[in-house]
This record gives sequence, structure tokens and C-alpha cells, in this order.
Amino acid sequence: MSRRALLMGAAALAAAGPLAAATAARAAARTPKVLVIGLDGTLLKRIKDADAPHLDALMSAGLTSVSPLYADPMAPTLSGPGWSTIITGVWPDKHHVKDNAFTGNAFAQYPDFLTRIETAKPSLSTYAVASWGPVTDTIFSAKVDTRVSTPEAEYDTGTTSRAVAELAGGNRDAVFVHLDNVDHAGHSYGAASSQYLDAIHGVDTQVGQLVAAVRGRSTYGSEDWLIMVTADHGHTDAGGHGGSSAAERQTFLIASGAGITAGSTRYDIKMPDVAASALAHLGIAVNPAWGLDGRPLQQPTPDAFDALRPQLQTRVDETGTDGAVLGFTHTPPAGWTVDNSAMGTAGVTEWRGWTFTTDEFWTSAERGQWRETNVRARNVFAVADGDEWVDKDYTGTFDSTLISPAWPVRGGRTATLAYTSHYRQEDPQKGEVLVSYDGAAPVTVKTYTADSVSKAESLSLKVPAGVTTAQVRFRYTGGNNWFWAVDGVRLTSG
Repeated sequence: MSRRALLMGAAALAAAGPLAAATAARAAARTPKVLVIGLDGTLLKRIKDADAPHLDALMSAGLTSVSPLYADPMAPTLSGPGWSTIITGVWPDKHHVKDNAFTGNAFAQYPDFLTRIETAKPSLSTYAVASWGPVTDTIFSAKVDTRVSTPEAEYDTGTTSRAVAELAGGNRDAVFVHLDNVDHAGHSYGAASSQYLDAIHGVDTQVGQLVAAVRGRSTYGSEDWLIMVTADHGHTDAGGHGGSSAAERQTFLIASGAGITAGSTRYDIKMPDVAASALAHLGIAVNPAWGLDGRPLQQPTPDAFDALRPQLQTRVDETGTDGAVLGFTHTPPAGWTVDNSAMGTAGVTEWRGWTFTTDEFWTSAERGQWRETNVRARNVFAVADGDEWVDKDYTGTFDSTLISPAWPVRGGRTATLAYTSHYRQEDPQKGEVLVSYDGAAPVTVKTYTADSVSKAESLSLKVPAGVTTAQVRFRYTGGNNWFWAVDGVRLTSG
């Protein structure tokens, strides 16, 4: 049964070289416009299996990124939470959508990106059309210039024809199009079926019509279009979604436009980035006060852990992870160290002490234990997982410390330590953040002894007078307890 029935920044460009800078300069002289196409319930891996020449062409011309979803208790992998996350640019713990009823949503605080466009630049024209009515009836607000919920009898055919007309003959600046039939096929036949592939072929034809309408515009040569294609959730082979399996949690972003490297693959992109990227492309600066979780794809900000991706290896003892998946290393990035001098012996190799890993590898170790809600970490991140470490004979306790480089600071001033933290508590477990100034004894600046799930942390540090360096330590102690994941660690000095 179908769900319908169920009711890059300037610095990055400079680093990329003169060609990229020249491309950006030419784009800046054109009128920026955005097209976001949402393909409900579509799996990227099945797009690659299907006859989908138009989507293949967009991937060849731009970037492709797999973006894993959350799972319960943050939210199930349903369309309501999924589209709300993409369209508002924040995760479900902020927009508060947990199902397809949208009860208790926080859209007033975290509005859709078209509404933010209307607020920041009212002269711009916005348009949204959807085959699933709640997208245009509920998620997008009345501030959007035009919202169309396609009559069910017209379905994706009507959605496509309406969008093509607007793109070809109108003068819209930002357009969102939602197509539903792949999700329908997933529910009716399963993602492993030929019918699911046929549905992808059908929607690919419609994507081709939308792109052709953009490129056929008489003003196309003076316009700078960013085209993004994404999905709200995946599907199981048998059909359905809502759970925590890798297939249900799989989403993706295909993006094509000026300045995007053709045929590139990105690992740092997340669902909320669609909204932030659309705003950035239209010249709307993301105000930190908005509390967005997304960041513009045009402004990648890799951290030291991300550089470890080429070093990732396949499993050793971990039985839950596919043997072909590259996903862990114990070798820290340059300047970082791991102190395992107090660490117990043996246990599961992958999780002995702090480990550098990915969502795909870590969440498959054991599902349904909140690892899936580590949504604010990106690409490669650091994990201390006592719960998984003890799944093989071991001695002692888990006691491991992740140590940063000695970063420069200004004595007598305030420094800010920022990082993402995903911590799940069970006594006698403890997480500690410590700082050492100029090599002196570390001082505890934060302690975790209660659940603190997927948080963007920002700690203000009073740097002692005369000090020139600060070194940060993340110490995790426990046994057969839970875990701590850390990412994006940065120390800035005032």
C-alpha cells in the first residue's frame, strides 16, 4: 500500500585555483536561481541500477553525496520528518515533526527555506508544487508566492506539467518540486522489484523535462541555476520504511551548477544542507540566530578527522558490519594522539579505545541503540564505544583519551572550544573534556554523566595570562556501557 493511501566560499574558490575563481566570477554576473527536486522514497543505489539517463547526467555534471538519516528516538524514517528536515534546514529535534501528522511542529521558529527567501528578499519569486499535499499545505508557509498541491488524479504527471510551465515560461527565482511515484512503487512492490526500477525510470524522464525547461529558457544564458535532487527516506527491499535499517535511512543529494566539480563525490553533506545551499546561492547569508543545522554545500569546512577517509579499513572482529565496507582506523590525524595507557586489553578490535569511523560503519555495528541519531557529525568522526568493545572477551575497563594538537591561544583572553557531541550515559560511565595550557596539568571544563544526544557544543574558556597554547582532551571511561562520538573540534582564540 502506498503512503498516499496510508496517510564553495571565497576562500575555497581561491584555493581551488584561477579557473574556479573565474567560473565563480562569471556566475556572479548572472542571476542566481534554484531548483530543488524531491524524489520521495528513492534510493540512490537503485537510481544507479535503473535506466535513468537524466539523473546520471546530473551526477556526471555535478556532485553526488549519500546522506544518512536519523532513526528513532529522534524520529522514524517517514516522509513528514524527512521533508521537514530538508525544507527547513534543521533536524527533527528542532522542527519537532515525528510523523506524517505534523503535530506540534515548530515551523514558526524554523520556517521553510522559501519563506526565509521571501522574508530576506521579498522581490524574489518562489514556487512550490507537490504530489503529496502536506508538503505544500503544511511545511511550506503561506508566505511562499505560489503553493500548489497537485490533485491526486493528476499525481506526478500534473506536478511535472505545472512545474515545467513555471520553469519554462515564468520568472521564478526558487522552485521546489515533489514527485511521489517511486515511493508508491516501493510500498507496493519493494525496492528490490523491477517495478521500483520502472518508477525510477519514469521519474527520471520527468526530471529530464524539468531540466530541459530550465535550459530552454530564453534567459538561461544570463542565469545561474543551482539544481539539487534529493529524497526524504529510502525503502527496504521488501517495501516500506520508518525503521533504522541502512536502506530506510539512506538519502542523497545530487547537485549541479557553476563552481561544482563535475563527477565529484562528497561525504560531508547532510539533509539540512539543501535549504542552506539554496539560501546561499541566492545571496542570502545564513544568520546564526536562525539555528540552522544545514550549511551551504558551496562552503565545505572539513576537519582533521575527515582527512582519514583514505586510511579507513574493513572490519576485523565486528560482525554487524559488511565485510566490504571501509569504515574505521585507530590512526589519528596529524597532530592528534590517542592515549590508551589505561585502556583494558583485548575486546572488539575496532572499538578498543577512541576510533575514527563513519556513520555507515558505526551504526551497522548494532542498530536501534541511538547511534543513528548522531546526525550532527559529518564524514569521519571519533567514537569511544564501550558497549561494542565488550562484545568480545576483554579485561579491565574502557579508559581512553583523545588528545588534540597544541593550538595557539592568546593569554588573558577568551577562547571558544566548539565540537559536536553525541553521548549516551549508563553508570559508571563518564565523559570528560579537559584543557591543558602550555603543557600544564589538564583542567576539566565539561563532564558528561547524563544523555546528551547530538549536540553542537560551544564552551567558553578563560585563557590564563601569559599562555600561548591549549591542548584539548576527550576522556571516556566505562565498561559495558554506551558511547561517545565527537566531531568538528575547533578552538578559536579571541
